[in-house]
Amino acid sequence: MNPSTEGKTKLLRTMQRTIVGYGLIAEGDRIMVAVSGGKDSYTMLDLLCAAQRRAPIRFELIAVHLDQGQPGYDGRPLADWLAGFGAPYEILHEDTYSVVKQLVSEGDTYCAPCSRLRRGVLYSAAARLGCNKIALGHHREDTLQTLLLNLLYAGKLQAMPAKYVTDDGRFEVIRPLIDCSERDIVAHAQAAGYPILPCNLCGSQDGLRRQQVESLLTQLESTIPDVRQVMLHALKNVRPSHLLDVNVATAWAERRPELRPDLHAARPRGHLPILP
Repeated sequence: MNPSTEGKTKLLRTMQRTIVGYGLIAEGDRIMVAVSGGKDSYTMLDLLCAAQRRAPIRFELIAVHLDQGQPGYDGRPLADWLAGFGAPYEILHEDTYSVVKQLVSEGDTYCAPCSRLRRGVLYSAAARLGCNKIALGHHREDTLQTLLLNLLYAGKLQAMPAKYVTDDGRFEVIRPLIDCSERDIVAHAQAAGYPILPCNLCGSQDGLRRQQVESLLTQLESTIPDVRQVMLHALKNVRPSHLLDVNVATAWAERRPELRPDLHAARPRGHLPILP
C-alpha cells in the first residue's frame, strides 16, 4: 500500500468509527456535504463517498459550495474538480462578504458573523434540496481549539459535538471528521492534490485567538507528545459529578441508573465497529 493510499485508509477507518459510534448516518438519509474549498471539506466529501460505496445502508450525498463574493475569489478549480469527481453537487452564489464587512468594526474578527450568514444560506439550500442532514468538515483540532477558546476566553466548558439538531429542529448537523487529526488530513489533501481555495476574509486577519490556542497546543505537545489525543479522550470521558455547574450536578443526580461512568477507564472505550 503506497503512503497516499495508506493515509486515506487511516482517515476512512477513523471516520467510519465516528459514524457508527455516534450514529451519524442512517438508512435513507439525504446529506448535504458543505464543501468550502479547503482541505477538510474536500477530504470529507471524498471519504463519505468512499464510505457510501461500501456501506450496508443506503444514503444520498450532495456536495454544496457557497461562493460568498469575497474579493479575488476564483471557484473554477473547485467547480472543475467537483464535475470530475462525479458526486452530485451544486454551487450557490450569495454575497455575504459585503454584509460581514458592514457588520464588523475595524480590528474585530469576521468569523462569527461570517459563519452565521453562511449557515443561514446553507440551511435554506438544504431545505430546498430535501436534505435532512448537513455534514461539516470540522476535525479533532477544531474541537480542541474550541474547547480552549471557551475555557480561556469565555469561561465555559464547551467544544464541538459530533452531531446536533439545529435550533429550528429541521436538520441534524454532523461532523464525520471530528476524531481525525488535522495533520493526517493535511498529508492526505497534499497527496490527493485537491485544488484548495484560499479564504480572503478571516484568512486575511492576524492574531486570531484560534491561532493562539493552536500555538498553546503545540507548546504542550513538546512535553506531552500525545496531548491532542488525550484531550480528545477527555471530551469523551466526562465526570459530571466532579464539575461545579449546579444544573449539570442536578441533571446527573437525576440520571437513569444505567448512566454511570466507568471510573476505572484508563483508555478510550473499546474499538467501535466500522462499516464493512
